[in-house]
Amino acid sequence: MSPEERLKLGNQLCFPLYAAAKEVVRRYTPLLDLLGLTYTQYLTMMVLWEKETVSVSELGAELYLDSGTLTPLLKKMESKGLITRRRSSADERRVEVAVTEEGAALREKALGVPPQMASCMDLDADEAALLGSLLHKLLDNVRESERE
Repeated sequence: MSPEERLKLGNQLCFPLYAAAKEVVRRYTPLLDLLGLTYTQYLTMMVLWEKETVSVSELGAELYLDSGTLTPLLKKMESKGLITRRRSSADERRVEVAVTEEGAALREKALGVPPQMASCMDLDADEAALLGSLLHKLLDNVRESERE
């Protein structure tokens, strides 16, 4: 491919990744509005529904969010009664985030979100698994290249 061809939008992997992510989040918005969650709050709740309690640093690593983004997000979620934050008794430097009963109850309402999103994506199970695997590989590779 010539240098000129490399600069064509259609030859960039970054563009369909960006556009697909933007469109997927846009499709989540009305579903999450019914739950009173933003997309990032929904991701946070998914981690907490799975783990119940996690440190802020672990949550940030799992969601690829820095503390400057995570702190206001968690404050807002705490004010909604979905989570609690407290210092670890074992290590005062560590802040733990836990899902509340109200946050746990929201899980039941959220169970319909994944099938609704799957239906708009129109990928069969094998295609979805392959895409997920490739995206995780890409994410891992990009993050690893930063460490080098």
